[in-house]
Amino acid sequence: MSLKLRLTDDMKAAMKGGDKDTLGVIRLINAAIKQKEVDERIELDDAAVLAVLDKMVKQRKDSVTQYEGAGREDLAAVERAEIVVIERYLPAKLDEAAILAAIDAAIAQTGAAGAADMGKLMGVLKPQLAGQADMGQVSALVKRRLAG
Repeated sequence: MSLKLRLTDDMKAAMKGGDKDTLGVIRLINAAIKQKEVDERIELDDAAVLAVLDKMVKQRKDSVTQYEGAGREDLAAVERAEIVVIERYLPAKLDEAAILAAIDAAIAQTGAAGAADMGKLMGVLKPQLAGQADMGQVSALVKRRLAG
């Protein structure tokens, strides 16, 4: 089942079950997906939907940090609750060993040898690891791997 169909089914279930919090978050997800489809005039596949979800989680984590810094724990709690719902649709996060294995495979595939090849390497890794790893962490590991 595609992610968009799963979201639609879960939205219907949340409506029937009266789960307003989950329903609200799923509607936000669907709106973000629809906005991307309209902006780019394409139909999003599962990989693109994962990228949208990953971006939404990152935005909410940034908001939590800002709210906690401002002493607004009530708003931070709302954002954390939204993250929990969004992460239901993301694949399980990879551990560092799995990420390093993917980096090594990409290095072998692209023939990357130094820092100049980082863009090429990240271009291969980003679609593979979308939603499964924090791309900031992946970037740091790639830099470390290419440095020696």
